[in-house]
Amino acid sequence: MAGRINDEDVKAVRDAVPIDAVVSEYLQLRNAGGGNLKGLCPFHDEKSPSFQVSPSKGFFHCFGCQEGGDTITFVMKIDHLTFSEAVERLAAQAGITLRYEEGGYNPAHQRGERIRLVEAHKLAAEWYAEQLASAAEAEAGRLFLAERGFDQGAALHFGVGYSPQGWDHLTRFLRGKGFTDKELVLSGLAQEGRRGPIDRFRGRLMWPIRDIGGEVVGFGARKLYEADNGPKYLNTPETPIYKKSQVLYGIDLAKKEIAKVSRAVVVEGYTDVMACHLAGVTTAIATCGTAFGGEHIKILRRLLMDNGSARVIFTFDGDAAGQKAALRAFEDDQKFAAETYIAVAPDGMDPCDLRLAKGDDAVLDLVEPRTPLFEFALRQIVARYDLDTPGGRAAALDEAAPVVARIKNSGAQHEVAVQLAGLLGILDTQFVVKRVAQLARWARDRGGRGPAQDGRQRGGPRQEFAAPAGAPAVRGPALTLRNPVFATERELLKLALQRPELVSPAFDAYGVDEFTAPPYAAVRQAIQDAGGAEHGTADPHEYLVRVREAAPDDTVRAMVTELAVEAILLRREVDEAYAGAQLVTVRRRAVERRIRDLSSTVARLGTGGDPARLAAAQNELWVLQQYDQALRERGAAAL
Repeated sequence: MAGRINDEDVKAVRDAVPIDAVVSEYLQLRNAGGGNLKGLCPFHDEKSPSFQVSPSKGFFHCFGCQEGGDTITFVMKIDHLTFSEAVERLAAQAGITLRYEEGGYNPAHQRGERIRLVEAHKLAAEWYAEQLASAAEAEAGRLFLAERGFDQGAALHFGVGYSPQGWDHLTRFLRGKGFTDKELVLSGLAQEGRRGPIDRFRGRLMWPIRDIGGEVVGFGARKLYEADNGPKYLNTPETPIYKKSQVLYGIDLAKKEIAKVSRAVVVEGYTDVMACHLAGVTTAIATCGTAFGGEHIKILRRLLMDNGSARVIFTFDGDAAGQKAALRAFEDDQKFAAETYIAVAPDGMDPCDLRLAKGDDAVLDLVEPRTPLFEFALRQIVARYDLDTPGGRAAALDEAAPVVARIKNSGAQHEVAVQLAGLLGILDTQFVVKRVAQLARWARDRGGRGPAQDGRQRGGPRQEFAAPAGAPAVRGPALTLRNPVFATERELLKLALQRPELVSPAFDAYGVDEFTAPPYAAVRQAIQDAGGAEHGTADPHEYLVRVREAAPDDTVRAMVTELAVEAILLRREVDEAYAGAQLVTVRRRAVERRIRDLSSTVARLGTGGDPARLAAAQNELWVLQQYDQALRERGAAAL
């Protein structure tokens, strides 16, 4: 066991390292008045800062979770260290040599586990960097960096190194520094081989991964040789000091600027972080072999102080994997108070490639917030559907509305719902707003789990949504064939079957899709397959036989018979004027539906769509509007 640290030395450490300087390494502190500072507590989740630091007293206290203590206590809790380990770390920062009551200086092999593992990583990082700078074998690594626009100064700034191809070069070096084989394997720097520990990383370019306090806790290693059968990137495994879900590459370099400007840029790789920083985007960070998640958010929230004006910008490749990563990030969007955005470089280039191709200014321009992350997520959803059809818009709304309903801020939720209506091309924005609001209520009623899959609220009746004109139908009653809405279509079909001479030849130019009730559309198709209504003018009986034979099944056949014998609704004589009125009404309704669809398309394309498609849609819309006016004014003569 290590000896007890001398009390005077402990006091010297407390006095030498200001508590605000230590705490500010982990979270942003702001003036709280009375000489105190405040920030978001790192020991529990909170929305408003209740964590206070008193530099004059050397203590911290959280009024939310009641955690408190001095500088040593803070370091013990934040990094899960023992008392001795915390004192030793702070002493090293202050340049204080500690004395121990039992046996003088603390021998290296007796130090706490975490201190030992951190020291091993520090020495390994220095050794790797020396290899990259001087070893002839490291030329492949130097060439890799140069091809990506990174010179020796950049490598030095980020501590990039090189691991030789031999089996145990680093292992032998660290053994010479007094580390045991057990410590080397535990640290992740070595792994068990047939004859003892061997280097985990061999023949690779090495990026040291530091925690928010600046200590090296792991490495990211990039393959350089084709003979290497390992993965392209190999990271340190989970160890007592390295948890990939709790580290962000570059956070040690970016934390102060992130806190200062209330902005963070999340990129995908080590070289992207380097490119951003060298281009002037010094708030860039990256995850290390894992998706951006909840623990990473906690780190950023402490630095951003949950400032509502803060910005988090995610950069992802434009390919399918990048889009998937962006959608995963959006799942955690509501854990931020900050506004979240996405940036995708032209041609899908990452920041490193962009800097190489177009220079620093292009990288600076890339990370300027433009597309909110929620908007990107919604666009990815709606892009999978055919928004030119009511069914496609209905399906897109069904998938997108629950996403909008998850937004906690009611004002933002309403605004996004309005934007969703625009994306879908639904002209009645209130329909979408009400749908989103109801889903949000369901989610609140069910503890945030969202609406039940069967469309029922717990303890409540099934909710039906009646879609307004121009909006997709969303769950409603079964179609009633005798509904007055379809009366005109039914009348026209009866005329086509019973009095074809009154509707021919105009009727045969009507499309199947002009009949909105599926049974009526099926009858229209049967008439078409039988040769058209004009054939009925010569031999009405044979015509009806052919239509029945053309019916696809007994149900449609029965409908043909029903319409052929049902009395035509009469208030006056069945003549060409009456037939013409039915023709015009059915045609006008079809034209109006198409106008609504085109209006939706124009509204959607007007928010950033293809200019050529927009122009074509606008032209077709104008033509249909003129045709509709002619039908209103001239009736059947305009058909």
